[in-house]
Amino acid sequence: MQFLAYILVYPFLWLISILPFRLLYLFSDVLYVLLYHIIGYRKQVVNTNLKTVFPEKTDKEIAVIRKKFYKHLCDMFLEMAKTMSISETELKKRFKIKNPQEFKRLEKLNKSIILIFGHYASWEWSIVLQNYISFKGLAVYKKLANKHFDTLVRNIRSKFNTKLINTKETINAISHYEVSGVRTITGFLSDQSPRLNKDAYWGEFMGIKVPCFTGAERLAKKLDFSTAYLKVTKVKRGFYEAEIMTLAENPKEFENYKLTDMFLREVEKQIYEAPEYYFWTHKRWKHKGKSKL
Repeated sequence: MQFLAYILVYPFLWLISILPFRLLYLFSDVLYVLLYHIIGYRKQVVNTNLKTVFPEKTDKEIAVIRKKFYKHLCDMFLEMAKTMSISETELKKRFKIKNPQEFKRLEKLNKSIILIFGHYASWEWSIVLQNYISFKGLAVYKKLANKHFDTLVRNIRSKFNTKLINTKETINAISHYEVSGVRTITGFLSDQSPRLNKDAYWGEFMGIKVPCFTGAERLAKKLDFSTAYLKVTKVKRGFYEAEIMTLAENPKEFENYKLTDMFLREVEKQIYEAPEYYFWTHKRWKHKGKSKL
């Protein structure tokens, strides 16, 4: 059944990937009508999230953000498919690094780097970062249940020599490179909701107490890796800009959870500035009110 689903979907994704951008975004407009107005994909989740985070906004204001978000979501999905065939030259034109010199500065510290992302703007096209650094690029991801789609995602995201490692492989993979004398830069998407357990760190995100992923910070402290945030902004449709913002050169000097909080503050700033580019379909605030703090 997994293979059947794969062979039915793959040709469709490939056809999307070879569309010129003008037609790609025309198709995105059609997909938006289908996803938002007809299917209503996760509309209730998005609505609940927006009202939870922006209780002061009117229904009309929420609706404006919601519609803009779905248009961006459709663009993101098709841009991910486009990655299958996009050239390095084209991708570097559409996903620019604002301050590549900061990568070079961090590399000169002769420490591996933890690079933390938020689900904001475009994280998929950040795979082009490998072309701006000399360190080995790694990206932590959650393994997909369908092994065929998992392989496809790994191939797409590894297109420019970034190696994907699933969450269970993280420590061993990074330690292997360190022992071998290979410096790495490892990307973590760290703003979504982790599994709830008694040892979870509850921090504030958009003014609400929520459990937070702390794996990136814990790893940075344990191995003494420099830590940075990749601030990605959407310039216009199909074009993004990323800025490397160093959070800590010596993470062991920071008190526990400080780096996690610093990261969340940066994501918050972007959400307040342009909320339509955040990934609202995840149930990020589902544990609201469950904290014992």
